[in-house]
Amino acid sequence: MEPLYQQTHKQVHEVQSHMGRLETADKQSLDLVENEIQASIDQIFSRLERLEILSSKEPPNKRQNAKLRVDQLKYDVQHLQTALRNFQHQRYAREQQERQREELLSRTFTTNDSDTTIPMDESLQFNSSLQKVHHGMDDLIGGGHSILEGLRAQRLTLKVGSLLGDREKASCFALIQQFGTCVYILITCPQILMF
Repeated sequence: MEPLYQQTHKQVHEVQSHMGRLETADKQSLDLVENEIQASIDQIFSRLERLEILSSKEPPNKRQNAKLRVDQLKYDVQHLQTALRNFQHQRYAREQQERQREELLSRTFTTNDSDTTIPMDESLQFNSSLQKVHHGMDDLIGGGHSILEGLRAQRLTLKVGSLLGDREKASCFALIQQFGTCVYILITCPQILMF
């Protein structure tokens, strides 16, 4: 177990030193350095699996110490893996910002077309529907008003006819049309005449 542990420990330190190369590498060799580091980390993880198996086979008095050493190596490698991912994420974000900046700088801006159209079909359709509903309600209210007026006129005719009799109905109706509301009040409220 000890030789494998020493090789793995040495490889972890090599990966840590290679991580410094990420900052100084040029754009062309950056992918190559990242791939080398990732391959080394993958190899270390496979060695750590083997070390875990071997540490469980150590004598009981050395087993605890061996597991602690393997766990420490595993923690270091996980830390390296996280650092590599963070570096890659920052690099991708930086490259995307550079692409967007270049795209903005290379774009030529022009004036708006003379045929600027605003899609208003739905709004116009909704507005015309509301106008139709509004006119329909006005017509409905007007129709209701004329019906009520007709009913009032029929009521007056019936009341006058019952008060004066059928022969005087025609002359009374003409009088109602001529004097309107005053005659209606006098006919519907005969107690006004008896003051």
